[in-house]
Amino acid sequence: MDNFFDALKMLGEENSVETGLLIEKVKSAMLKAAKRAYPHSEDRIRVEIDPATQKFAMYIVQEIIDDEPIDENEINIESAKIIDPNAVVGGTILKEIDISKLGRMAALSAKQSIKGDLREINREQMLNKFEQKEHDCIVAKVSQIEPGRGTVTVVYEGTELYLFKNEQIPGETFEEGKSVKVYITGIVGKTKKPIVKISRTHKDLVKRLFEMEVPEIYDGTVEVKAISREAGSRTKIAVWSKDENVDAVGACIGTKRARITAVVNELNGEKIDIIPWSSDPREFIAKALAPAEVLKTVITSVEEKNCTVVVPNNQLSLAIGNKGQNAKLAAKLTGYKIDIKPQSNPLTGEPAPELAEGFADTYDAQLKAALEAAENVQTEELEEAEAAPEVPEIPEAEGVAETDEAVEAPAAEEVSEESESESSEETADGENI
Repeated sequence: MDNFFDALKMLGEENSVETGLLIEKVKSAMLKAAKRAYPHSEDRIRVEIDPATQKFAMYIVQEIIDDEPIDENEINIESAKIIDPNAVVGGTILKEIDISKLGRMAALSAKQSIKGDLREINREQMLNKFEQKEHDCIVAKVSQIEPGRGTVTVVYEGTELYLFKNEQIPGETFEEGKSVKVYITGIVGKTKKPIVKISRTHKDLVKRLFEMEVPEIYDGTVEVKAISREAGSRTKIAVWSKDENVDAVGACIGTKRARITAVVNELNGEKIDIIPWSSDPREFIAKALAPAEVLKTVITSVEEKNCTVVVPNNQLSLAIGNKGQNAKLAAKLTGYKIDIKPQSNPLTGEPAPELAEGFADTYDAQLKAALEAAENVQTEELEEAEAAPEVPEIPEAEGVAETDEAVEAPAAEEVSEESESESSEETADGENI
């Protein structure tokens, strides 16, 4: 019987289940098995498991009678007194069941029942541990690296998670025993066998890392408006301050660039552009193309979100970026399809027509009308919200701050310029690194 309790303890440790809870599940399983073996005694069967005294026994509660017993639910008074001298007719006595004689099918049934209970316990434990951390960043420890497929096994609070190759930042390496920050993209199979999916390439990992490093983002003073990312290469993040006395970009960069450097180091040297968000799409688009200088932005279609941007000739390749990367990231960040044009025609020297006086008047009028309409809708919604009856506030959990989710921008189309020459390796000019 010692082996049983040793196995019980080991089973609890392997599944991170408390011994008390595991004993209840084993009791329930053994009770079902005994009821199969003794179908006429199902209401009279008792199971006793006590790890303190190393006792594991099963009983049938027999009624003491002075006649011949009809079945195993009864016992004659004479036989009962041999077991307990104080036995009396009308009372009960416990007859121990030989567990080894329950039969193979009963034992198999008990084993399957315990397995099913463990699966359910593991499912609940997994959900309890990770449901509140879905779409959040956690710090896990690398436990194993698979040489062939490159899958990295990490451990978080005793649970193994798998970071697949396609969710790793290109070129990064891992060391067993080292800590790594990963983003939980979701939990699949919640009703059966939950699987926690983690990533190092998801754009919202960058947002969570900035929340960890920048108190102003964590407390909501600085808001992350949008993020676009090519993992391992470059990220653009648009920020805006709710407090005019707080510089959103400066808060993200930190004193002596300490905050942004910490994020860059965590992302294996990935470049990060901090973009000041603006409600004026022309200004936002111009900033999003950093580090390139923008001479003029014309919103050619508010509905279809198309725009034309004019840049100095010597900054055309910088604005487009290597393989169009800078322009694509800017397009994803802003949600606009961006057509980049040089200041003047390289062959004829003629200036871009967009620079002509009055060229953008019609487009600007359309943009102004669209912005005013959007502002009126927001005002109406605010007035309706203020007029609505007050709902009692629910206290927030201590230590949790509200943050706005990053804006999802539509995928960008290829920029119109054919020039996709290698951009110079830009480092930060105050707003990026």
